[in-house]
Amino acid sequence: MGVKEMLNLARVPSILMLGMIYGAYVLIGGVIFWKLEGELGRKDLTGLISNKQRLLTAYSCLTQESLEDVAQVVQAASKAGLSLKGNQTTDGFWKFTSSAVFAATVVTTIGYGNMSPSSTAGQIFCVFFALFGIPLNLVVLNRVGKYMLALERNVSDFLEEKSKRKGCRFFIHLFCFICGIVLFFIVPMLVFQQHEGWTYSQAIYFCFITLSTIGFGDFVADNNPDKDYPNWYSILMATWIFFGLAWLALLINHAIDILERLNAQLKTGCCGKKTEEEPSSTEENNPDTQVEDDEELKKPPIPQ
Repeated sequence: MGVKEMLNLARVPSILMLGMIYGAYVLIGGVIFWKLEGELGRKDLTGLISNKQRLLTAYSCLTQESLEDVAQVVQAASKAGLSLKGNQTTDGFWKFTSSAVFAATVVTTIGYGNMSPSSTAGQIFCVFFALFGIPLNLVVLNRVGKYMLALERNVSDFLEEKSKRKGCRFFIHLFCFICGIVLFFIVPMLVFQQHEGWTYSQAIYFCFITLSTIGFGDFVADNNPDKDYPNWYSILMATWIFFGLAWLALLINHAIDILERLNAQLKTGCCGKKTEEEPSSTEENNPDTQVEDDEELKKPPIPQ
């Protein structure tokens, strides 16, 4: 085996091109966010400084040190899930339902950041819980996603067999995509708008940030200590996160397959030929071929 074959240098130009596209995409996104949010952030800072000076002027007995003490109390209360608007008692964030949702955000790597273990034992347990829970979550989501894809294919094959028409698969994919948008984005958006008091844009933003596991933590459901949430709210949220992640993972797999096919076509157009390894890798990453391989393995051997 030569050095070129060992290092697989034929793939280097495509990797460099993808790396350049990836870097350019990230830099362009950074510039757009900088232009959209930078000026607003400076205005917010100016407003906060003005409010601070007005507060110190209105309450002459409040010194800078006293204001810092009050700010620390407010930050600690916010982190613990305690409302400072009244004297009512509360269980804070660490109720059973909230703790179960927190465990789900750990294994799904969403990590809002609104609550975190503060005890040494809780932090150590969180490390080992995530260490085994994250791979388990990936395996379960992958299995559920494949089952959803297999169910989708079976329905499309059944309709093609009954109608004797080709092309039903595209419409089944489109129908499942629309159903997923409704179930995992539109309906949750309406629920969060009603129970959290968010705008529709904030609710749909939270849905995508959660299901994509970005989890900024600027908007978090079931997190307002001034609201009394029903018991089913946390259960519904955890169920939505699990099945929504499986559905979105299925869409991401389709998007990856499309990008790999486009990359292969670009290489074909530029170089005039494709390497033999790429079609096989594309088929291996394609969920459709994976399901077909599973079905081939399950078929009994045909007697000669």
